[in-house]
Amino acid sequence: MDRLQDEYGNRGEAMEASDDVPTNPLTQPTIGDVIAERLGRRDVMKGALAAGVLASVGGAAGLFGAKSAEAATSRYVFDEVAHGVDETHHVAPGYDADVLIRWGDPVLPGAPTFDPNNQSEASQLAQFGYNNDFLGVVPLSADRAILCVNHEYTNEELMFPGLGRQDKKDFADMTAEHVAIEMAAHGGTVVEIARSGGKWAVDPNGARNRRVTAKTPMTITGPAAGDARMKTSADPSGTKVFGTFNNCAGGITPWGTYLMAEENFHGYFWGGAGKDASKAAVAAHPHAKSLKRYGVPGGRYNWGQHDSRFDITKEPNESFRFGWIVEVDIMDPSSAPKKRTALGRCKHEGAATIINGDGRAVAYSGDDQRFDYVYKFVSKGTYDPANRAANMDLLDDGTLSVARFDANGGMEWLPLVHGHGPLTAANGFHSQADVVIDARLAADLLGATPLDRPEDVEANPKTNKVYVMLTNNAKRKPDQVDGVNSRADNIWGQILEITPTGGDHGSSTGTWDLVVQCGDPANAETGAVWNSATSKNGWFANPDNCAVDPEGRLWITTDQGSGWAKASGTADGVWALETEGALRGTGKMFFRVPVGAEMCGPWFTNDMETLFVAVQHVGADGTKDYKPFGRDSTFDDPATRWPDFKGGMPPRPSVMQITKQGGGKIAM
Repeated sequence: MDRLQDEYGNRGEAMEASDDVPTNPLTQPTIGDVIAERLGRRDVMKGALAAGVLASVGGAAGLFGAKSAEAATSRYVFDEVAHGVDETHHVAPGYDADVLIRWGDPVLPGAPTFDPNNQSEASQLAQFGYNNDFLGVVPLSADRAILCVNHEYTNEELMFPGLGRQDKKDFADMTAEHVAIEMAAHGGTVVEIARSGGKWAVDPNGARNRRVTAKTPMTITGPAAGDARMKTSADPSGTKVFGTFNNCAGGITPWGTYLMAEENFHGYFWGGAGKDASKAAVAAHPHAKSLKRYGVPGGRYNWGQHDSRFDITKEPNESFRFGWIVEVDIMDPSSAPKKRTALGRCKHEGAATIINGDGRAVAYSGDDQRFDYVYKFVSKGTYDPANRAANMDLLDDGTLSVARFDANGGMEWLPLVHGHGPLTAANGFHSQADVVIDARLAADLLGATPLDRPEDVEANPKTNKVYVMLTNNAKRKPDQVDGVNSRADNIWGQILEITPTGGDHGSSTGTWDLVVQCGDPANAETGAVWNSATSKNGWFANPDNCAVDPEGRLWITTDQGSGWAKASGTADGVWALETEGALRGTGKMFFRVPVGAEMCGPWFTNDMETLFVAVQHVGADGTKDYKPFGRDSTFDDPATRWPDFKGGMPPRPSVMQITKQGGGKIAM
């Protein structure tokens, strides 16, 4: 197994760090190359790009205009939270942050009370899963809605008593029962919620409640359905698959379905215990090039010991059935989720959809690994707001494209279409199925721009601008710096803004800019660029998820992983970020998570009176660097017992609701 050993305290940290290891051969200019060239052309500089140059010659205040920024009025009305790190959460003064649902809480009727010392697969199948990431809310009425939640991965050292981290010792204590519970804790939760007195509560008897897990029967649709590489001994048709996992960000479609992005699926496959066995398994595989490009097998879980479909020596095609966008009809809990292969296969982070001006559905997604790409899918059919049934298969037919960013500030979407350019049989692409299964290899050939780990991508329906979270890239070397990837050894990240030509999301062209370069602006070595109006608490590192609220304002959540102490020295959280006018590039801190946690899934209700957020892997990341604790965190010895703070109760990933005291719209 390709393990990252001593510097990581748990499997989750190591799994996240695997994104640091690029599998892209880098045959084309990276986004860093593009940024560097563009920064060298001052006649085309604008916005945050100019700030990058100004920062190198004595500060960026001149770009934004310090006096005009100070005189401007922020669109976000709240008093900031202070940077820091401790065992609990913090929200802006005048707001409440209440737990809505926690790992182990009932989701289905008859679910047992959570008992961390007596877990079982049957219990977990009826309870809220682990590590909640993406959140989406579909309203049923003014005070009733459906909450959709992704469960990204599991931390066995924090889930199970007496176990500790297992991937460091070949899963010696990890039993088939542990694996079954893990599988049940993955996937997603769909649950009805109701509001009373301004606060939301889960209805465990909701008619639409369901759990989606690593064993849920699903249908494979689109161009890869039935392809030879999608067929297994359990599914000779190549159209049926069990389950989904490592679901990071996601999306809610305009027609009210739930999109689950499969991200680090590679970590669940193995070729036997140990690094040598995995190498041998890949070498013997008929599609070794594809496996290497996707990092399969990652060997972060031992599911292959107890379920042969996760062992590539026994089921060589199973891994091709993961890495897709999964669409769930939340109105019908008996329906089979569908893997929409037309959107391509990669380590998807997010699946944000918007209806274009001509009625076509457009879905954006990042491929969350260093030096990988941003993708866009444009449907062939058009959205009918009066006919939900007519929209249900819009994501099966359309054009998938990958982004190339140019040094002059322009960008182009390159179509991933069989027969287009180099995507031919001569280069190993015999059909559109080959193109979508090996979308990364196809994008390599087209000359897409490698990015600093593209994560969430969201379009602003009020401005039609698109925001890409580029979270970091410590592997970028000085000679790989460019316009969009503006710094070498970039442990802080930046936020990329795309403007489609004519506001048309179906256009093959656009322009790009940077909103901010993250990190501490008081430390010149970071190369951070912020508006001069940003306070000492308003800057952040490692943008991960984002949301555009109903007012068209951008909100950012962060994930620094185990490197938080080096990247910022403070915990992750939620920040408001100005994107227009004199205050463009100004951040304001709204919420902060407990030690070792990641901030995920921001989602606003339509009336702007509730912000839902996800706090996951609490007490996990980088707890050695938390001085009051100073060691790796486990179930029996956790860095925090948030949110229950009860003896014997481990930290529990949770969804929270943030509301204004006395009622009213968030940050207004």
